[in-house]
Formats: sequence, structure tokens, C-alpha cells
Amino acid sequence: MDKSKYIRTAAVIGIAGNAILAALKIVVGVITQSAALIGDGIDSSTDVLISIITLVVVKVISAPADVKHPWGHGRAETVAVAFLSFMIFFAGAQLTVNSVSNLISGTHNFVPSTMAIIVTLVSIVGKILLAWSQYILGKRADSPMLKANAKNMAGDVLISFGVLIGLVISLLTDSAYADTIIALLIGAWIIKIAVGIFLEANLELMDGNSDMAPYRVIVDAVDSVEGAYDPHRARMRRVAGFWDIDFDIGVDPRCTVSEAHDIASQVEQEVKKRLENVFDIMIHIEPRGDCATESFGLSEDDMRGDCEAAE
Repeated sequence: MDKSKYIRTAAVIGIAGNAILAALKIVVGVITQSAALIGDGIDSSTDVLISIITLVVVKVISAPADVKHPWGHGRAETVAVAFLSFMIFFAGAQLTVNSVSNLISGTHNFVPSTMAIIVTLVSIVGKILLAWSQYILGKRADSPMLKANAKNMAGDVLISFGVLIGLVISLLTDSAYADTIIALLIGAWIIKIAVGIFLEANLELMDGNSDMAPYRVIVDAVDSVEGAYDPHRARMRRVAGFWDIDFDIGVDPRCTVSEAHDIASQVEQEVKKRLENVFDIMIHIEPRGDCATESFGLSEDDMRGDCEAAE
């Protein structure tokens, strides 16, 4: 099964599972007058939209490269992740504002019934299964979008646990204050998740990389090939789960073009052996010892030093 099929399968599972949970929580939340349960249902509704957008995105990223998009359409997935973070943030902000408004105005709902507790327990089990499915499929597809969605659903499990605690406290104390406060905390948690997802997507959109370890792969690959020296001006970026790599190496100035090309090809193969999901590698050849100072890319010292520090 290729990446697009994994993503499509995850999206269908997400739509079906979250639609059922959202409808159940919102309906029972309205019946039992539980603000926290309604908020949890709204959060599940955003997950349905996320899965629908995922289905749209998979068609875009499956399209082959063209004149306007020579690197393909993989960035659409990262853009979608950023967009999803805004949707999640909006849902959390709306719930937070409403909860604060209810606390300030003194407006509280009736004490929820045990029916709300039963639905919350069903939601916890359902969300665990959904988060697990998204994580497994996201790992197999190496999809940042599915991994972000899995993280979001894992957070939903904690949200449902919070709802459960609030409902139990409300029933034990015969007060709806706990339910409203839990709704407020749920809103804040949703906002936190949204910000985290956005920051990860923004890092990829800016061609950044928080993990320095992959740069060590370049150093090790060059060290393993006879005749290859001085890896520098290294740049690595992720495009929808795939690596786009660009760096320079030094070779003996007396090498022929053919010999230098063979050395670069060996380095390329060594990188691919050590690093999965490589989209493209561009290696520029220079005479050994003639490493010009550039304003971009990592030097050999950067790669060795930063990677060792990270370890």
C-alpha cells in the first residue's frame, strides 16, 4: 500500500469514527446540559473536518510534478497541517470564550446526569482506537499530517478524561461549576495543541529542521567513501515526509570529471542506505581544500558538533 492509500484509509476511518462520537456527545451534551461534553463534541467535529481535508490533500500530493511544480505537490500536506492548526485553535478559543463568559456572568447549566458519564467513557475508548489507527497509518506513510492528527486525537483522550472528572465532581457536589471549569480547561488544552501543531508545520514550511541527527548521516556517508572529503554547505529539508538534500564535497583536484562523478554517486548511495525516504540529493563537487565561505548551509564542524551535542 502506497502513501496516498494509507492517508486515504486514515481519513475514512477518521471521518466515520469522529462523526459518530461527535454526534453522540453533542446530542447527549444538550440533553444533559453538560457544557464540557458539548465542547468535547465540538472538538470531535473539527476532527471530522480534518479528515475531510485530508481526503482532499491526498489527491493533491498524489499529482505528479509539472512545469509549475517541479518538486511535486508534497508541500500541500504541510500547508494543510498549518490550516488545520487554525481550525483547531478556533474551536478551542470559541469554547474558552464561552466558558469564561458563563463563569463571569454566573450562568451555569444544570447538573449533568449519569448518561453523560456513560457517553464520555464510550468517547475515551473510541478516541484511543482512533488515535492508535492514525498513528500506525501515519508512521507507515511517514505523513506529518497523519502524525499531527494522531497527536490531536491523543490529546482528545485527555480531554475526555477531563470531561469525565468534571461530570463525576458535578454529580458528587450537585453543582455545575466543575463542568463549566472543565470546559474552560478543555478549551485551553485545544489551543495548546493547535499552537504546537502550527509551530511544527511552520518549521517545515520555513525549511527548518529541529532534529540535527540526520546531518550526521551526510558526514558518515562522506567518511565512508574513499576520495570524498570536506562535506559543507549542507541543507536538508522535509517535503511531505521526504528528504530533499543538498551539500558540497571536496575531491582531489587531479580527479577527472568521470572519477569525481563516481565519488559523488557513491556518497549519494551511502546517504540513501543510512536515511529512509530520500526524495532527492544534489551533491556539488569542489577541489579539496577550496571550500568557499557561504552565508547558507551547515559546515562540517556544524554537522559534527551539533550532532554530538544533540546525542
